[in-house]
Amino acid sequence: MRELPELLIPASSLEVLKIAVIFGADAVYIGGEAFSLRAKAKNFSMEDIEEGIRFAHAHQVKVYVTANILAHNQDIVDAREYFSELKRIGPDALIISDPGLFLVAKEVCPEIEIHISTQANNVNYMTFRFWHQQGAKRVVTGRELSLKEIAKIRSEIPHEMEIETFVHGAMCISYSGRCLLSNYFTGRDANQGACTHPCRWKYAVVEEKRPGEYLPVYENERGTFLFNSKDLCMIEHLPDLIEAGVDSLKIEGRMKTALYVATVARTYRKALDSYKKSPQLYQEQMPWYLDQISNCTYRQFTTGFFYGKPSEEAQIYDNNTYIKEYTYLGIVGDIDSEGRFCLEQRNKFSVGETIEIMKPDGRNIETIVEAIFNERGEAQESAPHSKQQLLVKLSICPDKMDILRRQES
Repeated sequence: MRELPELLIPASSLEVLKIAVIFGADAVYIGGEAFSLRAKAKNFSMEDIEEGIRFAHAHQVKVYVTANILAHNQDIVDAREYFSELKRIGPDALIISDPGLFLVAKEVCPEIEIHISTQANNVNYMTFRFWHQQGAKRVVTGRELSLKEIAKIRSEIPHEMEIETFVHGAMCISYSGRCLLSNYFTGRDANQGACTHPCRWKYAVVEEKRPGEYLPVYENERGTFLFNSKDLCMIEHLPDLIEAGVDSLKIEGRMKTALYVATVARTYRKALDSYKKSPQLYQEQMPWYLDQISNCTYRQFTTGFFYGKPSEEAQIYDNNTYIKEYTYLGIVGDIDSEGRFCLEQRNKFSVGETIEIMKPDGRNIETIVEAIFNERGEAQESAPHSKQQLLVKLSICPDKMDILRRQES
């Protein structure tokens, strides 16, 4: 059996990075406050990057920092300063798509590995060889590749070169994320990190010689979502990914909540570990993986391009909403001698409610909220204010870094 691939998890903030580490990541990728394609994410200050790397490394987990914008002239000087700071902090790799930024990174911090972003449209083995000759350690495949094509790339590139592939999360309507819709409609450049996700908007069809006359293409009363893809999910096909020679399984989602990250990281971690023990065990536990992976928000699932060109079934035409089975309540903080714990509340919950403690080892434990106290130690019946600092008592005492969630009816 091939060695298990790395499980690479996204993080939008320092808090989410710690959850990714605790819930099973082998590596975490994050964006700084500059040069990242997720400008709307919280992103990391240099202080947060430094603390995140310390925390991850203490748990034998790697950290990769994205710098994958398509840079303009005015970005180059700032990039030198940025990479100089990262050189001091010491992430395990930089994720880059722009050849200019690649050269700057090689010059400023040659000791840090460089991984080539999917944004560079890496869809053939000669592209992989090119980046290997430039000194890249890893290349992220374009989402448009099949498993057969990935296997061909694996057979045609040096053994030490690594292949990273997206296996779960949102799919882009455009070629490897190179979209101009956001720039055209709103002036916000997706390739500079400011995408407004116009692929999720409602659309109608208008013929050029009949302006203002909307042609009847409605799927239902909610409208038509021509570009809205289902989410990728390969939890059922890990053996095929391993056989194709993928070295790193990448989860999409640098704007997702801690609950989403914990759910996906834990499920893929358990699946990989089960497969390592026994392929039969992995198959036997498949119903659990499928149940768990649907506990976070998602838009129905597809296998993308892995088994050939997707059909019309890969699109969702009648809505642009996520399916949501659980509400995220918060992360368990420090616990006192009375079993009360600190919590920064994320959604409303009340005394007497039944909620769940989600643990890294795969257990989901039902418990009852027995008491809620505000910062002044005053009891309250509910926690209606987002991000309120609370002390909470449950009927079952959780552990620090457990996730609290509530099932939706």
